[in-house]
Amino acid sequence: MRKLTKIKDLKMSKYEEAIERLIEGIRVDYSRFTAGFTYQEPQEITVSAGRKFDKLISDRSVWGFIAKADGEFKGLPYKEGDVFKAASYRAPAKHVRGSIYAESQNWFAWTGPNYL
Repeated sequence: MRKLTKIKDLKMSKYEEAIERLIEGIRVDYSRFTAGFTYQEPQEITVSAGRKFDKLISDRSVWGFIAKADGEFKGLPYKEGDVFKAASYRAPAKHVRGSIYAESQNWFAWTGPNYL
């Protein structure tokens, strides 16, 4: 018996494209930081999917969290694509630091979202 599999749409969603732009921005900022060093190891960034947030993991530490949909966190509203600094490995901090949909990329560095 042959198992049928669904073929997913190969086109990335707006959310996925924005995450890819964010990851590329992180890599560019990292390469600017390490420009004067003789040995530069590329920064590995992975996305771990969760129920409410996607977690960006950079070299075994959490870079930040990205909201998957509109909602409320610790009494504050947030929108899809909002980025949170990590409070711990498993939980985001309370306040939004930026958005993956923002044209400007001055709200983060290769080390993580900026402080308030």
